[in-house]
Amino acid sequence: MAYPKALVPVSLLAFFVCLSTASFAQISHADPVQVKPPLLRTIDPPSPDATGADLETRADELHGQKLYFDAIDYYRAALGKEKAPTDQAKVLNKICRTQLVMTRWHDGQKTCQQAIKADHQLPDPYNNLGVALYEQKKYGAAIKQYRKAIALDESASFYSNMGAALFATKKFEDSAKAYQKALELDPDVFERSSRQGVQAQVPRPEDRARYDYTVAKLYAKMGFSDRSLEYLRKAMEEGYKDFKNVYKDEEFAALRKDKRFTELMASKNPALPE
Repeated sequence: MAYPKALVPVSLLAFFVCLSTASFAQISHADPVQVKPPLLRTIDPPSPDATGADLETRADELHGQKLYFDAIDYYRAALGKEKAPTDQAKVLNKICRTQLVMTRWHDGQKTCQQAIKADHQLPDPYNNLGVALYEQKKYGAAIKQYRKAIALDESASFYSNMGAALFATKKFEDSAKAYQKALELDPDVFERSSRQGVQAQVPRPEDRARYDYTVAKLYAKMGFSDRSLEYLRKAMEEGYKDFKNVYKDEEFAALRKDKRFTELMASKNPALPE
């Protein structure tokens, strides 16, 4: 018996639709999309039997591994073991430092203030409080804290941070004096940050170019030609608008006789002003 011609395509279409649906169902079932559960803690919680020193040492290790939340947990556990105000202040300062690395400026500010209250003679909390205020653009308040830190310890890092805050307030001469003092204490100060503190940064790109030029002058004045040239190159690349002063600033008098200076000036850098 012959089937009507119209029934053949419909039957085939139904067959392929069923087959396609079944195949899709099998694929979906065999390869489901799953939402991953949140990552669980991989660090054991602080042991209640551990000593304060052990907890603090472990917290330092976690901070070094950039496991900041875990580090704060261990620092707080260590804090509960410490009785002497000076020891409490040191741990609080480390919590403040970790919070600042996490850019939690307000939390860091409060913790630094707690550290200062625990021990008025510890310089690092004043410096770190200054950094917290600096990052909130409270430059005048930051400078006051840096001065307090310097009064207790003439650290290169503290002078560098004060230089950054003075720079932000356009007090360029005072800033240069602070930076010069920092370099006299430690020629590598701009390459590192304080172990217990946080190195402040110049916030705006236009200020960064002037900052690099200023640092180049200071290095040149001290006879560090390599570093002076390095910062001159940075200032050039960032388009420092008064870069032409390099030919008349007396700090660069000796450097201008250096072949590398001539090569740097001869380089065709589009960012160098005409």
